Amino acid sequence: MAASKTDATSVSSLDTVENLTDIDSIKAAFDKFCVEEVTINSDLEKLIENQGRLENKMGNMHKVIPNIQILETDSKNLSNMVAFTSTLAENVSSKVRQLDLAKSRVTSCIARVEDILDLKFCTDGVQTALQNEDYEKAASHVHRFRNLDENVLRMSLTSGESSDTLDNSFKLLHEAENKLKSIVNSKFDAAVHSGDSASVERFFKIFPLLGLYDEGLTKFGKYLSSQLSETADKSIRLAEAMGSEDKRANVMYADLATQLFEHIAKVVEVRQPIIETYYGAGRLFTLLKILQVECDRQSRQILQQFKSKRNFDHVVQQVQQSTMFQKQPASEKYEPKGLDILLSEVVLLNTRAELYLRFIKRRSTNDIEAGFQNDVNIVKEKITDVDTFLDNCDLKRLMQELIGSYILMEEYFMREMVLKAVSMDSFDTGQPTSSMVDDSFFIVKKCARRSLSSGSVDGVCAMLNHACTVLEQDFREVLHSRIRVGFPSDQYLSVAYNMVQSSLQQGKLQSSDTEKQKAQFLTTLNNAEASCEYCQSLKTMLEAEVSKSFHQSSEHTKAKLESCLSDLGAAANRFKDVLEFGFTQLQSNAVKPRVKPLADGYLSTSHNITEEDFSNFEANDPWVQNCIVQLDTMLAAFKESLTSGNYDKFVSLITSEITSQMEKAVLKTAFNRLGGLQFDKELRALVGYLSTVTTWTIRDKFARLTQMATILNLEKVTEILDYWGPNSGPLTWRLTPTEVRHVLGLRVDFRSDEIKKLKL
Repeated sequence: MAASKTDATSVSSLDTVENLTDIDSIKAAFDKFCVEEVTINSDLEKLIENQGRLENKMGNMHKVIPNIQILETDSKNLSNMVAFTSTLAENVSSKVRQLDLAKSRVTSCIARVEDILDLKFCTDGVQTALQNEDYEKAASHVHRFRNLDENVLRMSLTSGESSDTLDNSFKLLHEAENKLKSIVNSKFDAAVHSGDSASVERFFKIFPLLGLYDEGLTKFGKYLSSQLSETADKSIRLAEAMGSEDKRANVMYADLATQLFEHIAKVVEVRQPIIETYYGAGRLFTLLKILQVECDRQSRQILQQFKSKRNFDHVVQQVQQSTMFQKQPASEKYEPKGLDILLSEVVLLNTRAELYLRFIKRRSTNDIEAGFQNDVNIVKEKITDVDTFLDNCDLKRLMQELIGSYILMEEYFMREMVLKAVSMDSFDTGQPTSSMVDDSFFIVKKCARRSLSSGSVDGVCAMLNHACTVLEQDFREVLHSRIRVGFPSDQYLSVAYNMVQSSLQQGKLQSSDTEKQKAQFLTTLNNAEASCEYCQSLKTMLEAEVSKSFHQSSEHTKAKLESCLSDLGAAANRFKDVLEFGFTQLQSNAVKPRVKPLADGYLSTSHNITEEDFSNFEANDPWVQNCIVQLDTMLAAFKESLTSGNYDKFVSLITSEITSQMEKAVLKTAFNRLGGLQFDKELRALVGYLSTVTTWTIRDKFARLTQMATILNLEKVTEILDYWGPNSGPLTWRLTPTEVRHVLGLRVDFRSDEIKKLKL
């Protein structure tokens, strides 16, 4: 292209050159041609450089050209084939549509012919079956006729063809259907009246063939209810004849209710397969509603007999009066022991009722889900109807009333029995706690577990709350009142030890009032600690049983139960408060009066000593040995009277008091280097002794004193910098810089100006 442009320019330039006449124009033209020559030469050089590459590309293009031609041919063939296939498919599909239309018309014709044949067969067959009293066969013919569409059959007639035959067939079949319905109803009633269970079941299976689903289930339900009534009445008569010496006499009415519920469950187990087979799934609840009405009637009768024979209403009234007037004499209150057997039977009654109602709900729900599995909304609606029906049935209402009375009596039983356990409190030989702790928690545990066995969520929650109230208020107040009396303080606490030994030998506590007060105080401390542990173990045990008994309950129900159980766990903290208060009393009345003289004895012992004094102290220590003896005497006085946990706590209390008093004494004492070493030896001996008398770690309580001993053992003031700050390593200083300087100042051989210069 560039060459063409150059050639055209050259031709044009030649024409112009021929017209040049002066030398300047000729020179200008010459210069122009020179420039064009340079440009053309440059273009030629570039073309020559690319000649090899262009020739390779041209060669490759020549090789590809045959393949392109083949591809073009294949593409045309493929296009023709696709077009042919499309045309063929269109033709075939049209034929298929025609065949499908023809097939559907043929099928429709066959169906109508079969329907007409069925109509004729049913018309002839139903008459014969009725004459032969073959009611099952007659019902099957009617059922077959009911599945035919009369309008479709009438459309099968050709134009102008008479419909008299069809009308006669329809008329005969409708008459036969009505006649058969009347016969089945009358035969079923006659079978019920005569007690012919085989005939009852026979005609029960015919109802759904005639479209009488609800009527069949209703009649059958009434029949089963009558049988249920007869069986229940017979059981009640047998129970009334039972003597009081019979081993099941105390739970007679619970057994009656159990027999009633088990009989209904057995009826459902046996009859459900028949209902599902002949009536279809999803209809069981219709029968269960009828049975539940009879169950409610029989349950009411059983409970009326129960209340009458057990004087239930009178007992409830007496308990209410005793609860309202709690301050009346014990002799005028209703005896709580008499409630134990009655409460057990009430719980058993409710347990059986809850199991039965859960069984009915489970069977109804499963049947509904199987019958309407394709429609979730209908399933939800029908299950809601089941829940509403069971929640409003008489059995549920009667049991709720019974549980309400049970809660009142169980609370009274628990509170009165706990108070009785407290009033009968006694000390057993070799036991650190008194009898009222085990007895009271046994009663609370028994009442809580009994409420759990009832299966009533409201009853369980109510009793757990009442248990918390009894423990936190009634029982805890007894412990707190005994602690408030305080621990008698005297000069020689070893009397307590001697008192314990003498009481153990005699089998019970017989000593002075002071000794009795001490023993009661220490026992109350043990009771408080045991109560903490019992509360926690009771909560753990009840949590496991609640989880097992109500694992299928709703989240809301589980949350209610967990809240009540957490309140029971919180009761342990209330007993801990009593324990802490008791140790506060013990510290002020027993520990401080004994520890302070020991600290005062330390002040009277010089720690600005000579080498000779230091050597003499190794053989005959003036303070620490006497201190250990005094502590050992005091601890021995309490070890036999306290539980292991309380004893460790008591040692910890003494340790805290010793460290507090010794810190004050050390800060008032003057030391030299040997005195510091002596203090370190005393401290090690004291820590070693206290470590042997308790399982708790007590070294942490001596951390400040240990650091004081470290400071007092320094050779010079500046050595403190090897222990302080970044140089302290893992050591965490409990002393403040001011306190460190104060302790350094206790050394008589340390100069105050050097201490002031320290940068701490």
